[in-house]
Amino acid sequence: MPVADFPGRRSWGYDGVLPYAPDAAYGRPEDLKALVDAAHVRGLVMLLDVVYNHFGPEGAYLHAIAPESFSRRHQTPWGAAINMDAQPVREFFIHNALYWLEEFHFDGLRLDAVHAIIDDSEKHFLQELAERVRAAMSDRHIHLILENEENQSNLLMREPDGTRRLYSAQWNDDVHHALHVAASGESAGYYREYHNDTVKLARSLAEGFAFQGEMMPYRGRVRGEPSATLTPSSFVAFIQNHDQIGNRAFGERLTAIAPPAAVRAVAAIYLLLPQIPMLFMGEEFAAAQPFPFFCDFGPDLAQAVRDGRRKEFARFPEFKSASMRERIPDPLADNTFAMAKLAWKDALREPHAESLSWYRQVLAVRRQHIVPRLGQIRAAGRYEILDEGAVIIRWALPGGELTLATNLSAAAKGGFPPASGPVFWREGPAAANGEFGAFAVRWSIERHPAKD
Repeated sequence: MPVADFPGRRSWGYDGVLPYAPDAAYGRPEDLKALVDAAHVRGLVMLLDVVYNHFGPEGAYLHAIAPESFSRRHQTPWGAAINMDAQPVREFFIHNALYWLEEFHFDGLRLDAVHAIIDDSEKHFLQELAERVRAAMSDRHIHLILENEENQSNLLMREPDGTRRLYSAQWNDDVHHALHVAASGESAGYYREYHNDTVKLARSLAEGFAFQGEMMPYRGRVRGEPSATLTPSSFVAFIQNHDQIGNRAFGERLTAIAPPAAVRAVAAIYLLLPQIPMLFMGEEFAAAQPFPFFCDFGPDLAQAVRDGRRKEFARFPEFKSASMRERIPDPLADNTFAMAKLAWKDALREPHAESLSWYRQVLAVRRQHIVPRLGQIRAAGRYEILDEGAVIIRWALPGGELTLATNLSAAAKGGFPPASGPVFWREGPAAANGEFGAFAVRWSIERHPAKD
């Protein structure tokens, strides 16, 4: 999450006001550099979340000092859009990206909510930023990752040799939403778009985006571009992250709202997908702590944040009554922040220790069976729908296929063919007659018969 200087003692980091200054709550800039160096010594890659779509509502004075930095034509959920049409403004943010990579030696950046970066220039800011970073860092392997609700495949295209043209990958909200709905059964808000929709489930797993230019009723307009030409490693898959947990009223993790068998099934899918898996903090040991939204604004803004948070949830049936909305944790309270902190010792206790062991096993299997084949999977998968929640997805390999067969429903489903090659992971019951029980998963390497 972002570290740019923000007002108050604590923040998620998305209301930063000084993009070049690591927040003092975390230490000095030299401490951040030391952290990155220490990670590199241990063989770890370090990525940083950056926000180029808005400034926080408190402590930012650029509006008064340089009002031309903001657009008079475009608005975002945070107010006037940043004026990326102006070259000095573009330079400010492009050099910020270079600053983190050059001065702190980060290995890449995750760009927050780029769909809110509105630019009418002939060359969009996102294209120029990526080109400038790639040119300046030509001697290093730099990851540039997007959060982008627009599902713009053109930003993720590869060169003929497979190297990144602009951006390395995108957080795949479609995979999250499809797997979350399958595990939890929830259908409120944007989850309605994925509820009981096996095509979107299969498409997001096989091709990356579920929406590739179709109308999305929740948004009232079309969304996305065709993504089947992209390699699976163009997508970051996950079943939990700070937004999807923290933007719930009580910050519940998936393990608190879905059956254990369902959680394990969707985890076995995304951890072994040829897309890039991303774990949320504590997910690996089934952390019991929620992750509620928290912040620390001054008195002029604090009550507005509290009221806005509760008003946001008033449209959900379970929060129609004022008494229920009063139960939503106060984002400015000390105990709201405290409840979000992980209990690291839980990882040594049951049932958390068993969960940690399971995640380690799955990731070891990924390293053995998936990672060596990622370079061989140069195209999207092909999907076949057997029944509601029951799908088979195949990715072409030299001489065979990586195959996922799964039933992500609460009822048994039949019609699954036997595996024609080694099975390297199973979850849930699967009978020899082709019937998969509830929340069953089978990963295998299918062999093509040799030609005469």
